[in-house]
Amino acid sequence: MFAPGLPCLEPASNPLILKLEHGVALSDADKATLEALSARTREVEARQDLIREGERPEVVHLVMSGLACRYKVLPDGKRQILAFLIPGDFCDLHVAILGFMDHSICTLSPCTMVAISGETIADLTLNHPRITRALWWATLVDEGILREWLTGMGQRSSEAQTAHLFCELLVRLQAVGLAAPNSFPLPLTQNELADALGISAVHMNRTLQQLRADGLIVLSKGILTVPDVARLQAFAHFNPNYLHLLRRSRGA
Repeated sequence: MFAPGLPCLEPASNPLILKLEHGVALSDADKATLEALSARTREVEARQDLIREGERPEVVHLVMSGLACRYKVLPDGKRQILAFLIPGDFCDLHVAILGFMDHSICTLSPCTMVAISGETIADLTLNHPRITRALWWATLVDEGILREWLTGMGQRSSEAQTAHLFCELLVRLQAVGLAAPNSFPLPLTQNELADALGISAVHMNRTLQQLRADGLIVLSKGILTVPDVARLQAFAHFNPNYLHLLRRSRGA
């Protein structure tokens, strides 16, 4: 496991607003609405389920600090992590309309969470057009990340897949003010990384050792540092286009 005493993923400003402004130009009234939406928070310990597969979703969870994930567990006990959820991310924006969950959501580090009712989401979509557009954008970004993960699992080596994930997390965390130009907190065990990449823990350990030996990454006390970001991106063939951080001007 990486060091447990790592810094918390907690931005100085509202991460939901920081994220959504990459998709849509929000008005001051929009920002006030989002501030009110995310004001009632609760603290959740690390590695706690927020909701499990098969349960009826009643609320939408929003991450305000920390790191969470979506995952599925197979009958033999093997787990596949489907997405990492960072501050500003909804844990499946539209689950409140479903009869039951087809996957589970849990925290991976201590998290600050907001529970948002389906009625509140419906009110946003009916009465706040710019916020609605921003939520559409966020959903499309989630789908883009999923497509990129599937591509990585199918076509990239474990080293390139891992490097690509680290490039992605660096850019996503920078977008909400949670990463330096070349480093960020990584509150994950090697088993959790392996579950996200679809490889064994032993293979994950060897992969990290190789990336270290090649001078592409440094892992120390729960902090991932990239000595040369351009070099890591080139090695992973990383193109951040699927994160859609360049706002479309028309209609924004």
